[in-house]
Amino acid sequence: MHRCGVGAREKGGELTGRNPTDRGKHGSKYHLLCDANGLPLHALISGANTHDSMLFEPLLDTNPAVRGRRGHPGRPRRRPDKLHADKGYDYRRCRTYLTRRGIQVRIARRGIEDKSKLGRVRWVVERTISWLLRFKRLGLRYDRTERTLAPLLTLAMVLINLRRLVQKEF
Repeated sequence: MHRCGVGAREKGGELTGRNPTDRGKHGSKYHLLCDANGLPLHALISGANTHDSMLFEPLLDTNPAVRGRRGHPGRPRRRPDKLHADKGYDYRRCRTYLTRRGIQVRIARRGIEDKSKLGRVRWVVERTISWLLRFKRLGLRYDRTERTLAPLLTLAMVLINLRRLVQKEF
């Protein structure tokens, strides 16, 4: 049997799903949490057919602790003051979750609000996603298992943050 024939049948892998916007091809989606400057804090991977709102709570629960200013004792904060999100997260479940955690909700409403208003803030996340997709192994998804893809995604986020830190010093 030919080697290329075997490889051709093994397409797909963990955390892939039929992409509804790309002719049903299997693909993945990166769900990203970043700060106001576009520095990636945490990311989750899912199949392309997984709705954005399904990973909303797990993504926010993984939010790393935010260290307070000097002289402010106490536990580090684990929640932001305000959260901006696109229309994919406009569900009662998501809004209730944010309200319960004391986070100010800023999610565009489906069918009511124009996307240009939230776009003034939302472009920061889109820019960060483009930074991640510049890493070839993440953009084309060569790796088939979550065991190899998740560390590569973490490494890419570390490199992005390191590059931004070095830029700020000079």
